[in-house]
Amino acid sequence: MALSLAISPCPNDTFVFDALVHGRVPGAPAVEVTYADVDVTNTAAERGAFDLVKVSYAALPWLLDDYHLLPCGGALGRGCGPLVLTRGDRTDLSGATVAVPGERTTAYLLFRLWATGQTPARIEVVPFHEIMPGVAAGRYDAGLVIHEARFTYPRHGLTALVDLGEWWEGDTGLPIPLGAILARRGAVDPAEATAWIRESVRQAWADPAASRTYVLAHAQEMEPDVVDRHIGLYVNEFTADLGEAGFAAVEALLGRAADAGLVPQTSSSRATAWTS
Repeated sequence: MALSLAISPCPNDTFVFDALVHGRVPGAPAVEVTYADVDVTNTAAERGAFDLVKVSYAALPWLLDDYHLLPCGGALGRGCGPLVLTRGDRTDLSGATVAVPGERTTAYLLFRLWATGQTPARIEVVPFHEIMPGVAAGRYDAGLVIHEARFTYPRHGLTALVDLGEWWEGDTGLPIPLGAILARRGAVDPAEATAWIRESVRQAWADPAASRTYVLAHAQEMEPDVVDRHIGLYVNEFTADLGEAGFAAVEALLGRAADAGLVPQTSSSRATAWTS
C-alpha cells in the first residue's frame, strides 16, 4: 500500500520531499501526497488521517500520543520567524482585529507569548494567502504571517510591527521551531521514515535542479527568486537533523506555552521522538 503524506505546497516542503514523492529514494514505498496549509494538516493529524504529516510544533501536545516526532524534514531555524504586520505605525494591538493563519500554528502560539499585556478585540483565522491583502484593505488591523510573506509584505504597503523570530531568538538564544514531521504510530516505522526523508533531503541538496519543475508547479505563483530565497531560508541544517539545539528549541517553546496555560503539559519532545 502507498504511504499517505501530507505537506504544504510551499517550496521548502516540495523541495525536501521531491525525491521521496517521485520514487527516487531506494527502499521507500510509493507515496500518495495531499497538499494543504498547516492549519488543515494540524486538524487532520488529530484524526490520524495520514501516515506522515507536516504539522505545527505548537500542535504537538495534542498529537504525540499517536505520532512520533521525526528528527528531520521539518522547518526550524534562525531568521525565519513569523511577522506581525500592520498598515501604519501602530505599536500596540490592544483592541485590534488580528488575522492569524491558524489557532494551533506555531506563529499564533509565539504571538500569544509575545503579546502578554496586549488584548486584541478579535482574532480571526484566515487562509494564509488572504492575510496581507486583508490588512492592506483595512479588513484587519494587523496580520500574522509566515513563509514567503517575509520577502513580499512591503509590496502590500505593510509594516512589520515585530519579527517574532527575532524576539524568540533574543529571549532564548535558540532557533525557532516552526513545522514538524510526524510519523503515525503503528502505521510507519519511524526509523525507516527518518532514513527516507534524510535521503530525500540529501538528493535535494545534491541536485537542486531536479526538483525545480515540481517546486514551481506548487509555489502558488511565487516568482523564482522568492522561491529560491524561501528554500534557502527554511531548508537548513535542522532539516537534516534537529540536533541538540533543535530539540532544546522545541522543549523551550512547549514548556513556556504550558507554563502560560496556552497548551497542555506534555512529556519531553525528545522522549517521544525517534532519534538516530
